[in-house]
Amino acid sequence: MARHLFRCPLRWSDMDAFGHVNNAVFLRYLEEARIDFMFRLSSKDGPSFSGGSVVARHEIDYLRPLVHRHEPVTIESWVTKMGAASLTISYEVKDAEQVYARASTVVVPFDLRAQRPRRITAEERAVLERYQDDSTGSTAGAAGPDSAESSEGPAGGAGGARALVA
Repeated sequence: MARHLFRCPLRWSDMDAFGHVNNAVFLRYLEEARIDFMFRLSSKDGPSFSGGSVVARHEIDYLRPLVHRHEPVTIESWVTKMGAASLTISYEVKDAEQVYARASTVVVPFDLRAQRPRRITAEERAVLERYQDDSTGSTAGAAGPDSAESSEGPAGGAGGARALVA
């Protein structure tokens, strides 16, 4: 199983009054990693998710405070569940020493012209299966990737949020 690696820079403005990255900022980090992951799938393997997608749910377990520093954090992304018309992407926000957060996002493919959800295509499913690991059954991922694809820098996107604090 491959994992997508995204190097996410930390910004000074990400910190809150307590001196660590604000919990809401983690949603932006996950968004950047998810959009990078899905657009890379589109550009490498055809029209995957080119019609759009929407976020149906976020879940985040905050494990440790993350403080500002010049080195980016790594966000590993992989698929933990795939249905007919939705998939769950799981993440770990980490560096070489520790994991700061584990999270998951339910993503629904969306037909922008018809303004309604759509099913995952056979082509999309084939690509996503290379990143699928359902052995954990939750956002608590394995210790490391078997293979990885890497990216750096921010990207855009949109979604809703639900956070759980550990």
